[in-house]
Amino acid sequence: MTNVTGRCVGLALALSLAGGAAAQNPGAIEHHLRFGVRLVGQPDTALDILDRMRAYHVPGVSVAIIDNYRVVFAKGYGVAEFGRSKPVDSTTLFLAGSISKPVFASGFLRVVEDRRLPLDSDVNGLLKSWHLPESRFTTTEKVTLRRLLTHSAGLTVWGFPGYALGTAVPTVPQLLDGAPPANTPAVRNDTTPGARWLYSGGGMTIAQLVATDVTGESFPSLMDRVMLRPAGMTRSTYENPLPVARRGGAASGHEQLDTPVPGGFHVYPEMAAAGLWTTASDLARWAIALSRSYRGEPGGVLSTPMAQQMVSKQMRVLPPYGNGYWGLGVSVSGDGDSLSFSHNGRDEGFVANMMMWPARARGFVIMMNGVNGGLMNEIQRAIAEEYGVGAPPRMERRMVAVSAEKLAEFRGTFVGVVNRDTTRLEVSVAPDGKTLALYQAGPKHTVVLAPVGADRFVGLEGGGEWSFERSGEEPNAPVRALATGTGGNRRTFEKKG
Repeated sequence: MTNVTGRCVGLALALSLAGGAAAQNPGAIEHHLRFGVRLVGQPDTALDILDRMRAYHVPGVSVAIIDNYRVVFAKGYGVAEFGRSKPVDSTTLFLAGSISKPVFASGFLRVVEDRRLPLDSDVNGLLKSWHLPESRFTTTEKVTLRRLLTHSAGLTVWGFPGYALGTAVPTVPQLLDGAPPANTPAVRNDTTPGARWLYSGGGMTIAQLVATDVTGESFPSLMDRVMLRPAGMTRSTYENPLPVARRGGAASGHEQLDTPVPGGFHVYPEMAAAGLWTTASDLARWAIALSRSYRGEPGGVLSTPMAQQMVSKQMRVLPPYGNGYWGLGVSVSGDGDSLSFSHNGRDEGFVANMMMWPARARGFVIMMNGVNGGLMNEIQRAIAEEYGVGAPPRMERRMVAVSAEKLAEFRGTFVGVVNRDTTRLEVSVAPDGKTLALYQAGPKHTVVLAPVGADRFVGLEGGGEWSFERSGEEPNAPVRALATGTGGNRRTFEKKG
């Protein structure tokens, strides 16, 4: 970790919008990860990606950067499995999690176009091998392909845990009915179709079955034909489980700290929702191809009208489920030149994120075989600083000067209960002598706390407030506790030593 003076995200965004930014250096990103908090008047902290991977216990990362509709940077970091030496490179396969959905959606929309399927008719009219049971919720409004792809069909089952390698895997009709050996409930309506947005991997799995029922092709072969190959995703596959011959080129997931998922990965028969094996570069090529379709340029994979439907605000997402819009299989934000489409992903031991701005010709893909989201945010801030897109402006706080003697008063072990588990926090003075280091034994992770007031600190990673409580009103009374959060989320840790 080194200290340098960096450009703030707000300035990078302004330059990007003005079209006057200097030439970008994508390679600089790996040495300029950023905390979520920028300390005003202090040298900014540049973080190295390998250092932060070790801090977050993420074994491997793959990054691809898009600029001017080209993959201008693609690189892997770390190892494919904890405790092993095989490196991650730009060709290493990762499970994409829910980013499987938008890639599937684009392929499915090609089938819709080729076969002139109706987006707004009852989906039961297209299904052959299984039918969604009618209910009081579907008396007047029906589940349609458009509603399946916009998560507005009123269906259950948010996501899927997958199946351990070597265990029984259900057929798609079995998992839609929640029948053994399925490990998730039946996919059914619990809301009137069209009434609201509610994320449903179950609905996407119904769309998967429509695709295979209509075409008569196996799902992996169909997706390879209609989308993966046309988009240039030559290393990608929806095959589940991943064929043995290809496992040597794949990363292992890590759901638990420093512990590979048994067998390396889970199997997802819900292939459209969670089963895409891919690389960051392949996903970037797909985002470029969809953007070209959206703009009516050569090299696209859908007709321009269909791509524009896909990347348009079709369904409003309202609290408590979010605050934004959904297109056909993708989250959609902004308007005009600021319009973007995106999706994140989460499978057993894997996380990923993809964002693309079609008018700006820029985007990125990040894939990891560890599940700590803090690292993802820090990488995205580095991308935003270099390219003006990818992360919101950083929080700014002003650090107050506290003597090393005063900081020493806060040292000690603090114990509390979080989610019924006993949690130990070890607080020490950081090596710089100006901040505190808070070590969390569970995740084996240290957070830097900067002083912002009397007995008050801010966590530089995410901006969380921490306050020390004393046993009396006097400023020098002994410290008795450490607290964080507000309201029902407030947690207090008593000092034990």
